[in-house]
Amino acid sequence: MAMKSMSDLKSDYNNINLGHGSGGVMTRELLDNIIFKAFSNTFLDKKHDGAIISTQGAMAISTDSFVVSPIFFKGGDIGQLAVHGTVNDVAMCGAIPEYLSLSFIVEEGMDMKDFIKIVKSIKEAADKSDVKIITGDTKVVERGKGDKIFINTTGFGRVHPNANISADLIRNGDKIIVSGPIAQHGMAIMSQREGLEFESNIESDSTNLNFLVESMLDEFGKDIRLLRDPTRGGMASVLCEIADDMKLGIRLREGDLPMNKQVAAACEMLGLDPLFVASEGIFLAFVHPDSADDILHLMSNHEKGGGAAIIGEVESSHPGRVVMESRIGGKRMVTPLLGEQLPRIC
Repeated sequence: MAMKSMSDLKSDYNNINLGHGSGGVMTRELLDNIIFKAFSNTFLDKKHDGAIISTQGAMAISTDSFVVSPIFFKGGDIGQLAVHGTVNDVAMCGAIPEYLSLSFIVEEGMDMKDFIKIVKSIKEAADKSDVKIITGDTKVVERGKGDKIFINTTGFGRVHPNANISADLIRNGDKIIVSGPIAQHGMAIMSQREGLEFESNIESDSTNLNFLVESMLDEFGKDIRLLRDPTRGGMASVLCEIADDMKLGIRLREGDLPMNKQVAAACEMLGLDPLFVASEGIFLAFVHPDSADDILHLMSNHEKGGGAAIIGEVESSHPGRVVMESRIGGKRMVTPLLGEQLPRIC
């Protein structure tokens, strides 16, 4: 369905009512006038309880739920985030995302204009990611039992023929590349949180990474050991988990970490360690050292990897631990996150 027809999305109601989740006339109105119209395709148009797809070879599947607050933020919204988050998770498996399921849990009283705005955002993000929404569900809960809207998405994609992605393949000497500046999403959310607002132009980095990953696998599949996106818990949590699981050491160089100056200033102002702040539009790649510079060159010349940098390497010393070299030559241990630093960021 062409994006120009998205302006036709409308409802006879100003707000979401419990009747929209009843399965009756109001549910049908919501589905026909908004959801089916927005996401029309040969799978969804059948209006079955599910979708039948044909597959050949290995298939990657990933599911995620999104409860971010606020639901609209600088650089995106919960709908866009739901698509990008699941598309990227499928891509991190070394797969090419093709299909999404989409489920809404909507709180009674939500402004219908906001709901339609989110649906449009989902459609735009899905189109830009080249994925089809083929099945889903909508539930409405009583006022006070939700927080406007929660979204669940499940992604499906064919595993790239060159992909062999597994933490078990990481070896001593492997290089670690990050695809762009860290901590932007978490700080964009914090900048709009009640009681924590500050003057800033920080925007979420939420975006789809599947095309960059596909390009990397096309040329360097055999040299890419592992791909991970540092969402909840940030980059430090991801690296600490990998080091602990593989019983290998990881060395980072603080001076090589790409980070927006405003993000760094905001983290310092709020007393937050940017290593633990979520990103939604970057990923970490563990790669063979002989190909690291060529992979970095490819990433740096792609629109979704312009800020890529080699930030460290895997070592056999200090197994299970992550060590950071500071800009002034000192070293510190990077420890796992304890508790919640940033609640409800995705």
